[in-house]
Amino acid sequence: MTKPKVAVVGYGVIGQRLADGVARQKDMELIGIADVAPTLALRALAERGMPYKLYCASSDNASGFKAAGIPVEGKIDQLLDKVDIVLDATSAGVGMKNKQTYMKKGIKAIFQGGEKNDVADVFFHGYANYEKGVGKNYLKLTSCNTTGLIRAVDCLDRLYGIERVAITIIRRVADPGDINRGLVDVALVEPIPNHQAVDLMHIMPHIDATGLLVHLPITHGHIITVIATPKKELTKEQAIEAFNSHPRIRVVKIADGFNSNTAMFRYARDLGNPRGDMYEIAVFEETIGFSGKDIIFAINIPQEAVVIPETMDAIRAALEMQKTRDEAVALTNEYLGMK
Repeated sequence: MTKPKVAVVGYGVIGQRLADGVARQKDMELIGIADVAPTLALRALAERGMPYKLYCASSDNASGFKAAGIPVEGKIDQLLDKVDIVLDATSAGVGMKNKQTYMKKGIKAIFQGGEKNDVADVFFHGYANYEKGVGKNYLKLTSCNTTGLIRAVDCLDRLYGIERVAITIIRRVADPGDINRGLVDVALVEPIPNHQAVDLMHIMPHIDATGLLVHLPITHGHIITVIATPKKELTKEQAIEAFNSHPRIRVVKIADGFNSNTAMFRYARDLGNPRGDMYEIAVFEETIGFSGKDIIFAINIPQEAVVIPETMDAIRAALEMQKTRDEAVALTNEYLGMK
């Protein structure tokens, strides 16, 4: 069977990780990547020996790549003519413009969480609504926070049913190295409901959700606290067992040193994960508790890498590589080396 051919357009924070994720999927082929300028990420790729073929997304900048000593295979049109599907990891709003090109060429595309929902046929999450994406031409992923939040809520919902959730997101203000925006000595509060709660209800319409968001001047990871009302009674031990059984969730103990967002990032680096990436969210065991019937817990979201597994799921759904969720996510998890 011929492997589906994949392109990554935009080799930034997410694009780098998407390319690595596709390259690890043994039943897919990464044909190449495209970007507009010789960024630090592309300079590093060149120094590594160009493991991925690069195509210039803007003919105006071709000379820039040459001057930087970064080899280019050709123009983006040449890349798009070779692939079945595109992972669009461009800046918010650019993906919608790029969609017109993808449509003209008759290729499918998957967009990241920064795009507006109307860019796609389906707002997609690999675990919560995989089947809705099967065979669709254009899928849009949930944001990093929403992706991790839905993993945790869906995990409990499938076993015990969840009626409603109330969340608080303690959000990093910018990615590492992002000097264009940021806060100093501020905790910036947004009105409720935050978009993550609204997006969760879009993916899981049977759950009533609301939430608050606070921006903090940090760069590694988000923390989300969740209060969920289950339909069936459950204990802390049952919740831990459920989370532990999920391949994309780690249960960690504060007592073991996992006491912060940066502890999780440091642990990923110590594991030898490229860029300090972690595909899994982490549930802090000592934060799992109850208020009456409601279960309370806190999770860490590694914002730079958390959406990669669900994007691999999206490829599988759009190209109908697997028709069911269980089969698809199992392959994604296996190839990404998840438990």
